[in-house]
Amino acid sequence: MTDKPSYTEFHPRWYRPRMSTYWWVKKRAHLAFILRELSSVFIGWFVVYLVLMIRAARGPATYQAFLGWSARPIVVVVNLVSLAFVVFHAVTWFNLAPQAMVIHLGGKRVPPLWIAAANYAAWVVVSALVALLVLGA
Repeated sequence: MTDKPSYTEFHPRWYRPRMSTYWWVKKRAHLAFILRELSSVFIGWFVVYLVLMIRAARGPATYQAFLGWSARPIVVVVNLVSLAFVVFHAVTWFNLAPQAMVIHLGGKRVPPLWIAAANYAAWVVVSALVALLVLGA
């Protein structure tokens, strides 16, 4: 009877450093990324709110009921938080636009600052036009 060597499978233990659940809070860039991703939920809420408002415009009674619902404190708070996240989303997107869009004009690359500034200028112009339409001036 020959003794056969017994082999055991070797399973290496992988190095996995412990990661905190809140790893993204430690670095500002990671925090901004996560908050920007979270902002999409609030942008979705704004779309739903707009659809509800358009739907309520079918008649004066339904619109007044919508305005009454919109005046509830919880709805006002959700809309204010949503507004903050939508502005954050827009600002971070405008700041990322120069990396996403490489524009050449006359054989030279347009400076990134000009691209961001053009986005902000367009935002101001469109916001002013919407304000004029809404306020009826």
